[in-house]
Amino acid sequence: MGRGKFKGKPTGHRHFSTPEEMLAGTSNRRPRTFRQEEVGLKEEEEEEQEESGEEEEENQKRKGTQGIIEIENPNIEKPKNVKAKDVDMGKTTELSRREREEIEKQKAHERYMRLQEQGKTEQARKDLERLALIRQQRAEAAKKREEEKAAREQKKTEARK
Repeated sequence: MGRGKFKGKPTGHRHFSTPEEMLAGTSNRRPRTFRQEEVGLKEEEEEEQEESGEEEEENQKRKGTQGIIEIENPNIEKPKNVKAKDVDMGKTTELSRREREEIEKQKAHERYMRLQEQGKTEQARKDLERLALIRQQRAEAAKKREEEKAAREQKKTEARK
């Protein structure tokens, strides 16, 4: 009735087989994997006895109405796992539209950057003109500073005399 404050695990209590039960093979609690292996061994024996034509029919066993109605559904998921021996290395995979556009965009950018480095684009020409103007202004400013410095030194030398 009442279990108290703590409930037991839903899986129940553990059951340990005795060595005698294990040797006799009468253990009630065998792991599922052992049962699956036993079933698999039995199926293999049955398959060996049957003809190869019948095996193909069993492998193509379909659920529900699939066996009755033959429909080619374009939206159905096709198995994506391909064995290594079935892979065709010569076949090239087609890229999606987005992937193609992304690759084209990268190539165009690389081409533009190469032309930019060579100074063949309009933006590069404008940058070079701006750079030449700045260099000229800096050269003029440096020349002006040197002239002012020379004038100051000349005034100092005249003041000393």
